[in-house]
Order: sequence, then structure tokens, then C-alpha cells
Amino acid sequence: MNRTSASLGDRFTNSRTLEPSNPRTLEPSMKKVVTFGEIMMRLNTPGHQRFLQARNLEVTYGGGEANVSVALSQLGVPSRHVTCFPDNDLGRAATAFYRQHGVDFDRTVYHGQRLGLYFLEVGAGMRPSRIIYDRYDSAFAKMDPAAFDWDDLLSDACWFHWTGITPAISDNAAVVCLQALETASRLGIPVSADVNYRRNLWQYGKTVQEVMPALVEHCDVMVCTEGDAKDIFGMETTGFQDMAEQMLARFPNAQSIIATRRDTLSASHNRLTGIGFSHKAGYSETETYDINPIVDRIGGGDSFIAGYIYGRLNLSNELDALSFGTAASALKHMVEGDFAQHSVGEVEQILAGDVSGRLLR
Repeated sequence: MNRTSASLGDRFTNSRTLEPSNPRTLEPSMKKVVTFGEIMMRLNTPGHQRFLQARNLEVTYGGGEANVSVALSQLGVPSRHVTCFPDNDLGRAATAFYRQHGVDFDRTVYHGQRLGLYFLEVGAGMRPSRIIYDRYDSAFAKMDPAAFDWDDLLSDACWFHWTGITPAISDNAAVVCLQALETASRLGIPVSADVNYRRNLWQYGKTVQEVMPALVEHCDVMVCTEGDAKDIFGMETTGFQDMAEQMLARFPNAQSIIATRRDTLSASHNRLTGIGFSHKAGYSETETYDINPIVDRIGGGDSFIAGYIYGRLNLSNELDALSFGTAASALKHMVEGDFAQHSVGEVEQILAGDVSGRLLR
């Protein structure tokens, strides 16, 4: 993994002190970042085998929002994930899996019988990776909104994170998500979202255009691309900055729009740059990281937002937060599994320019 651009001091030209434009406060202390979303069992073929070749599958677990909680826990930020698991051994196995990575799962709701699945075939070179989902009618999709006491779940929270995948799963999931966001807003808790439009998930009778705007109104930070803005909000834009300015004008609670710009040279070789726009800092762009070879791309975006949240809670300005998130995302590509497993020191080593991968003794 080699950087392809100038030094941090030369490249980062928009570093300014972060001054939130609304009264929500950012307090790191010992409060928790709370995430909410579905977790699935991940079944991937060994190595780079095709589905047609595999005679066994490796079992792990993953979900975009829970990946954020794990990454933050590895960075020393207390985290809690809120979800609904089936009331059986699979649900409890998934709970145990995340607890061993330091995430608070004490408020998990157990209901229903089905844990969602996804199957992964890892690509290489010119052959892309493939994912097949099997999550219809899962316990999470059929959750009971009355089972979630968000005043209690967010009572010790310093941040709340969700993604656009959750309200796409079912009407119940969208209702619970809105309840969480309304509570976070009332309690003055900062909110981030990866709007993450997944066209094929919206199958329960409501469209993304009907549901998402009311949820996004509660956000302080959004991960959003020009394509997401067009598909979800009908915005015609001339580029990232134009899109971000339109988003901030449409959703006045929002402070920052962030994203990564990915150049896919092959399934094994990507280049990654963090970009952002905020009221106070204007446009920001980070180092470009040359990631080659990729070990596992899944969860790279989750590591990006986790690193950004860490930066917002612990660093002095918007650009530093964006830079930390981008370096954390690049480092995640070197780790198997859905979520990042690196320390603050390891990310800081990348930020300092040490990308040699030299053996440490």
C-alpha cells in the first residue's frame, strides 16, 4: 500500500477548527457511540475459490453498522450495537462473536427464528468479488418497534450512527430507525448516516424517496455520493462539492457531507481518497492511498466512518477527522473479515507516511 500524493502538510489545505453549526455537542468522555442495524452470518468461500468450486464455507458475522461499532471499540471508543437477533443458538452465537471484540450487546432484542445470511466469493485481478444475500423475512426485518426503549438505549450515548440499509429492509425497521433518530435529536446527540442506497432492498411497498428524507433530517454528518443524492433525493449535480452544498442547504441540521473517491484498477488494486465538505471547513481532500493487493474490501466504508467519528470525538478539526477515517479505511482493506481490527497507533503510523509494511519485531 503506497501513497501516491504529497505529504500531509502539503496535501491537507483546509484544516480548520471544528465548530458545530448547531447546539449538539461532541463529548468523548466515557460515553458510547451507539449503532443500529442488522447483522448477518457471512459465509465465504475459502481463499479465492468460486462458488462452484467450494465444498465448505467459512463462517463469520457482519453488518455495516455493527462493523462501525467494532472498529471504534478497537480504537478505544466504547460502543454499543442495537439489533434484533433470532431467539435461538445462531442469534446467541452472533452476540458472543461481537462481544469478544468489545462491543456492548447487553440490549440485544431476541425475537423470531431467522438470522439473515450473505454469501461471499472473493475476487482477484480482473474477476470481481460477488455477494448473494439471503435475508428475506429475518428476525430483524420482523422486529417489534415496541421492544426498543431508545431513551434508555441512548442514555449514555455521545453519538448515534445508522445507514440507509436499515429502513430499506422493512417497514418495521424504518419505524424503529425513525424512533431512534427522533430520540437522538431530542437528547442532543450527534447523528451520522451512510445513506447507502441499495435499490434491490426496497421491496416492502415504500420507496426510498418516501422514507429517507424524514430520517436524514436528523443527521449532522452524512456519507453521500453524487449517485446517492440523485437516486434518493432527485438532485442533479455537477460534482461532489455542488452535491454537498445542495445537501447542506436542503437539510439544515447537517454540518458535513463526506465520502471516499475510489479508483478501481482491479478487484485486487484500488486507490482511495477521502473527500468532504462542511459549513466551516469548506472542501477538503486527503492523501490518496494505493491499496495493492487488497485482502478484503468488505467493510472498508464502515472503517472510514468509524475513523471519522473517532476523529470528530478526539481530533481538533474536520480535515484531521477525514484523514483519520481515510487511513483507517485503507488499512481495513488489509484485514480479512467484515470489520477493522487496528489500533489508533497503527492508523497514525499510516498517516505519518509509514506504508512500507515492514516486519515489526
